[in-house]
This record gives sequence, C-alpha cells and structure tokens, in this order.
Amino acid sequence: MRLKNLSFPILIFILPFFAVAQTSTDLISLDAKINGSKIQITKGSAYKITDRILYDNQPDFINDKQMAFSAADEKGNHDIIIYNFESKKFTNLTQTSEKSEFSPTLTDCGLYVSAVTVEEDGKQRLWLYPTNFGEPELLYDDIEPVGYYDWYDNKAAMFVLGNPNSLVYPYSKSEIFTISQNVGRSIKRKPKTSIITYIDKNKERDIDGEKAYAIKGFDIEQRTYLDFGFTFPGSEDFIWLNKNLLLMGKGEELFVRKANETDWQKTGEVSIEGYRNITRMAFSDKLKKLVLVMERE
Repeated sequence: MRLKNLSFPILIFILPFFAVAQTSTDLISLDAKINGSKIQITKGSAYKITDRILYDNQPDFINDKQMAFSAADEKGNHDIIIYNFESKKFTNLTQTSEKSEFSPTLTDCGLYVSAVTVEEDGKQRLWLYPTNFGEPELLYDDIEPVGYYDWYDNKAAMFVLGNPNSLVYPYSKSEIFTISQNVGRSIKRKPKTSIITYIDKNKERDIDGEKAYAIKGFDIEQRTYLDFGFTFPGSEDFIWLNKNLLLMGKGEELFVRKANETDWQKTGEVSIEGYRNITRMAFSDKLKKLVLVMERE
C-alpha cells in the first residue's frame, strides 16, 4: 500500500532509536485558529491526510501551503514527504534506498528541510535537503546520534542520544555547549525568541498516578534558563501555538495553557473512529490548520 503519488524505496538499514517506539500512525488535519488564550477547532473539519497501516509521523509546516513529514513504506524505509494543502498531493523530498530520514523541519534560511538521517553505517546525524531538490549536505559530522532538534540562528539545538540523553547547542565548532541532560523528545524554539524549550526529566511531579515533567527554556543569546511550568500529566509532546500559548494532547483530548500560568485547560476533543492517542502536533497560524498524529487502533 502506498501514499498516492509516492514510490517508496527498499530498506537497507533500520533505525534502532526511532524504530523502538513506532506504531501505525496517521496525520489528521483540523481547521483551527487562535482565539485569545485558546485554540478554536472547527467542528466537523477533521480530514485524514494519510490513511495507511504504516508510520506517517513528525509533521512540520514548511510554508503556508506545505507540510513535511516522515513516512515509512512496507519494507521499513523512511523518507521525507511534502504534502500540499491546496492540491492535496504528496511529493518525495527524499527517496533513498540506503538511508532513512526523520524529523523534518525547515531551516532558518528557508532553503533546506533538515532531517535526522540514518546513514549506511548506522550513524544518525543531521542532514540538509535543499527545497529545490538539489544534493543533500551533512551539517554536523561529529555530533551524533541525533534524535530531535530545533533551530536558532542557523544552528540546531540537538537532542543527542546517550546515557543520559543530552541537549546541546553548537555556538561554534570548538564550543558544543551542553544545555541540559536527561531531556525529553520535545525540543521546540519558543516563537519569535532566542529561547529553546525542552522537557527536563530531572524534575517531575506525580499527579493522580501520572508523571508531569518540567518544561524548561534556555535563552541562546543570554545563556540563561527559564521555567515554563510542567507538562500535562501523562503526556510528553508539546508545541507552541504562539510565543504565549502551549498545546499538548492526551488520549483524544487537547489541552492549552499560557506559558506564565500553571493550569492546563481542555480546549477540544478529537473523536475519530479507529483512532486514539494524540502525540505529535504541528500548527500553522497562516493556514489555520492544526495537524495531529494519532495512533490507529
């Protein structure tokens, strides 16, 4: 089974880090807009962008018409796919038989879609894929294995897998600064700021038998740390809707709160037959679209 307009290549090497937690997931699009301190979802607007018994995940908007995501084929290989909301068509940005690509994000300069790439020898590093479909470039040859990341000032703050996992930022070739250790997988720049936010698993609360972890920030320019409260209990995927609002999902429910407040407020529920468990999310204020990753039952 294939995504329409796509042809997926054959697997050569399977990524251990991403593969361990993979389930069958689809991308669900909702019409949504910010309304004060909430996100307002249009009732009946749910649309399945993908509908396959495979892994379609890690969405990220790259402009006001297109979104990138990582998609698996029947052999287990992963490529970066571009979805156009106007035409509802898919295009392969990568089509590699010897590599797998994950976690696509538009770079600061807008000329590349970056991705964590599993290379032929199993190394897991950050690569740049030109939006004009030119030859890809390896960004940091000596930082690996990279899991997740986000951008500031044309440099990537990277979650590096280890014991414990670390969050690092390369101020220069000679200064790879460790921001924190024992971090979660959500690495997000706070919009329109120099602050990289992340989940700090060194600080937790037990709420009704479920874990809530601290959301921390590191200001790249000032080299100072900030506190943004705690995650919604039992969930570890967050996004910024704007520089003031955080969004998380749990089960079929969505929760929002202001960054300077403590209490999460339910802002919506997404009930689609055959689906459960909202995880990763992406939001475009220009397009007025919220994309959710949901597991197939």
